[in-house]
Amino acid sequence: MKINGETHYLWRTVDHEGEILESYVTKTRDKTAALAFMNKALKRHGSPERVTTDGLKSYRAAMKELGNSERQDIGRHTNNRVENSHLPFRRRERAMLRLGQMKTLQKFASAHANVHNRFNLERHLVDRQTFKERRSVR
Repeated sequence: MKINGETHYLWRTVDHEGEILESYVTKTRDKTAALAFMNKALKRHGSPERVTTDGLKSYRAAMKELGNSERQDIGRHTNNRVENSHLPFRRRERAMLRLGQMKTLQKFASAHANVHNRFNLERHLVDRQTFKERRSVR
């Protein structure tokens, strides 16, 4: 993500149902940043059965340091849930005409995750009537 012309990276954890658990913004995408993010996520949400990541080498290095390297899944399409949950965030960010500071991005990412989790009704899993009823309740 670009903030004032500088590239920043948004790290996110998503559970098996597609809910965003954690969002973290860093200036780098190296082992130190991956380790900080994973420590934060593991401390708050506990140790998962499996961790699915993309092929970035810093994930492997951080997982090895944490002692979870055997729990890591890396594959061509295994990371799709995380990538697809990122689309509504990017759409909203584009509508806001970008963000000015890293702190603002962090606040926006965490607030957007909470709102998205609350109103994401899994439209593809239910019929129209049920979807409308659930939407009006929320």
